[in-house]
Amino acid sequence: MSGTGHATPRAVRNAERRARADCTGGVYGSMLAASVIIGAGALGSFPRLELVLLLLLTGVAFWIAHVHAQVFGARLTQRRLDLQAVLGVCRDEWPIVKAAVPPAAAVAVSPLLGLGIEATVWFALAVAVAGQVGWSTTAARRGGASHGLMAVTAGVNLVLGLLIIAFKLFLTH
Repeated sequence: MSGTGHATPRAVRNAERRARADCTGGVYGSMLAASVIIGAGALGSFPRLELVLLLLLTGVAFWIAHVHAQVFGARLTQRRLDLQAVLGVCRDEWPIVKAAVPPAAAVAVSPLLGLGIEATVWFALAVAVAGQVGWSTTAARRGGASHGLMAVTAGVNLVLGLLIIAFKLFLTH
């Protein structure tokens, strides 16, 4: 901040970089998608369609919940709330939904790859975990992290993803 109370160009650039770096919703959404996949259990007559819808609708439901929580939180802190602020929150939380799209697409294209239902579930789970690693690495890169910190971030998220896969193995055996 300058002595006049206005943000300096450098402070504005740093704030913009932090805003672009926030891929929290994408990491969260990828973990959510992986959890939906392992928790889906027995699907009905149209398992692929049901799993695609479950992934996308769960992403939308959690996006709405996050938007509501952010908007409600803004009201609690007495910040001015207007349409632009609400739309900004909607945009900031959208990566939760975006993260559900690749695993849903994996499920949708699985018949073209000749995958059965069980292989489809594993394929979608792998895509969700890859998304989780990708979102976290992107956040680190956009935030100006060193290559070493980006590797650590990717490694931690890979371990978290493998933990989710271990849960799947435990639940199915």
